[in-house]
Amino acid sequence: MIKITFFFIFLAVFLVLNGIAFLFFALDKSAARKNTWRISENLLLCFALIGPFGAFAAMQLLRHKTRKLKFYWIYVFLLLHMALVIWFLMREKN
Repeated sequence: MIKITFFFIFLAVFLVLNGIAFLFFALDKSAARKNTWRISENLLLCFALIGPFGAFAAMQLLRHKTRKLKFYWIYVFLLLHMALVIWFLMREKN
């Protein structure tokens, strides 16, 4: 029987949140191309806060919001999430 640990739940939630962030950036990019209703930049930043890896991947792959200065916050969010993951892994190791 597979033991589901807190780590696997954490990893699953982490992947889902980053996937959602990627999806919202992709939807906004698609809306920008079609010149239709867009997702607000503040909402995109909120999604980037909870899923910075997905937001960063979307920015790079889709070339979306890369010139906007306020989206440089995503780098800060990435560092915070990396620190959180490292802390969590060190906690689980003990």
